[in-house]
Amino acid sequence: MSENFTFALTQEEKDYLKSLVHKSIMCRLNKQEEPTPEPVTEHLRENYGAFVTLNKGGHLRGCIGNVQGTGPLYKTIWKMARAAAFEDPRFPPLSMEEFGEIEIEISILSPISLCPDTDKIKIGRHGLIMQRGQQTGLLLPQVAVDWKWDREQFLAQTCQKAGMEPDAWQDPATNIFWFEAEVF
Repeated sequence: MSENFTFALTQEEKDYLKSLVHKSIMCRLNKQEEPTPEPVTEHLRENYGAFVTLNKGGHLRGCIGNVQGTGPLYKTIWKMARAAAFEDPRFPPLSMEEFGEIEIEISILSPISLCPDTDKIKIGRHGLIMQRGQQTGLLLPQVAVDWKWDREQFLAQTCQKAGMEPDAWQDPATNIFWFEAEVF
């Protein structure tokens, strides 16, 4: 990973992606199928991982994403919006009544790499992925800020998200990956 993730969006691109989330969810709620609206810039056709997080009343209501880019960013956002609203196994599908109460957060992920040293993890800047065997867990950079965790709490919570014991990050068999995100 580069020292600084320099992916940046213009306000026009951010507004387009947020409206894309709204449109994607609304089309599904109305049982309409429309093609994904074309992006406002070529930049949004690039391959990046992305997460769409839906909150309601300050509480998580759905969050789904692709860790690595598997296609144009704008199409990933379209799909992840629907997945967060209707396919997050932690929540029932979003209803039309809830739609107006939803707050949207989009996270665009940098390429992922092995974390060379856990002392270099910066709260609010880095997201983490813990992986050991078939167990994998990911937490976005903003989660540690929201919960006011320090570095060790963030490492432990990411392990627990993966279904591992909290200190599994110290196990040599555990791979720790990190990434940065543009969050808006």
